Amino acid sequence: MLIEHKSIAIVGGGPAGLTLARLLQLKGANVKVYERDFNKNARVQGSPLDMHEDSGLAAIRKAELLEEFKKTFRPGADRTLIMNEKAEIFFNDHEIKPEEDFGDEHFRPEIDRGPLRNMLLESLLPETVVWDSHFLTMEPQNEGWLLHFKNGTSEYADLVIAGDGANSKIRPYLTDIKPVYSGIIMLEGNVSKEAAPQIDAMIKGGKIMAFGNTKNILLGQKGNGDLGFYASFKADENWPADSGLDFSDNAQMLQWFKTEYSGWSPIWNELFENAVTPFIPRLIYAMPSDQSWEAQSNLTLIGDAAHVMPPFAGEGANMAMLDALELSEYLTSNYSTLQEAISEYEHHMRKRAAIATQESLANGERMHSEKSLATMLDFFNGHLTSS
Repeated sequence: MLIEHKSIAIVGGGPAGLTLARLLQLKGANVKVYERDFNKNARVQGSPLDMHEDSGLAAIRKAELLEEFKKTFRPGADRTLIMNEKAEIFFNDHEIKPEEDFGDEHFRPEIDRGPLRNMLLESLLPETVVWDSHFLTMEPQNEGWLLHFKNGTSEYADLVIAGDGANSKIRPYLTDIKPVYSGIIMLEGNVSKEAAPQIDAMIKGGKIMAFGNTKNILLGQKGNGDLGFYASFKADENWPADSGLDFSDNAQMLQWFKTEYSGWSPIWNELFENAVTPFIPRLIYAMPSDQSWEAQSNLTLIGDAAHVMPPFAGEGANMAMLDALELSEYLTSNYSTLQEAISEYEHHMRKRAAIATQESLANGERMHSEKSLATMLDFFNGHLTSS
């Protein structure tokens, strides 16, 4: 086996990195995950993820974690309301959604990020994750790399796998290709269900997608009842700085919403009046579809570090976990060299990620067009018919 007697460093403890660590450990590999968080409870995890049959769920099955996943996912969290800006309901699958189960092509079970992370963490051998390991730099040493961390420690690895996200500090060691701004900003907020009673009464544990005037509000209810939401709109890349907004000031953010989302129902106001601050502006980027680089024998990329893409097709985390699955297979297959195995992985990874990225970009354009409501209704009604 190519990785026998090799030390493997995965930088980044997100879904991709932890899934890869689990898969490699099942094959007897010597692997460590270096994560910048101080411990597993250091960060509030983001919005729920929907797992797809041929990617995220395929990785979970291969990791021998499907039964644990079934105990952890949130049945019914994939049920959706589609509304216009007036909060009028045009699509509601709470009552008419076909019963789907594991193995069905269209079944996309939802799981909160925290429980998913905990499930993966608990599947790893003790001391696999090295917390408080904020990567700074690395340098070639022997056949591998010497990694340096902010806490003053340095560690050697024969193979480094970058799972450190869209702003990866390791990616530049492999390629200087940078992501391109999509033209869309998603302003992220979080509010308790008690502070948004009208919306809580509508969402019923699922999702809401509201479209109007080329803008969106996208909501998902978390396992603890909190409402994670995004105001999604087209804007210049410098908008966060140029807007002059104090993202920690609810009153100012509410006034911004009333102005920029003029004509939207007052129902939505409770999101901005009562959100936990600060709001976080997320600029949506995508890697060029034709990106390429020369494969190395001791370094590769997974997840957003390899192919950050917009969230409008729900493919980001799924592609990342599929990266983990496929890379684990390539590294333990009968290739002559690690470079050959990594080259094959990267070729196939880039090819499928480019397809998912184009789908995500196209969906983003549809969702922020003048005809967004009609377009999304056609999509969801067609999906129900095909189911």
